[in-house]
Amino acid sequence: MASKKTAQKTLSLAPVLDLNEATALHEKLLALKGSDIVIDASAVERVGTLCVQVLMAGAKTWEEEHLSFTFSKVSDAFEKTTQLIGVEIDHLMAKEI
Repeated sequence: MASKKTAQKTLSLAPVLDLNEATALHEKLLALKGSDIVIDASAVERVGTLCVQVLMAGAKTWEEEHLSFTFSKVSDAFEKTTQLIGVEIDHLMAKEI
């Protein structure tokens, strides 16, 4: 069976990822389902636990579908918050070639 190549899409996250943004983030991820995805979290100034959960659920879904789900860039605020709540994203970071 031939390997099916999917187009890579980029999702730039909003500066504030709070409870109000969780549904919109979920809808954006659903719209990109079926494609390899790169998350740009470089503009994130504040992130809540619910949005991190939505992102981690997305990462799991992409993994189950054998698609790429990576973070290209993350802000200090995003990185510190994920560490504070105990979420490890190093394995999802894009690797330099």
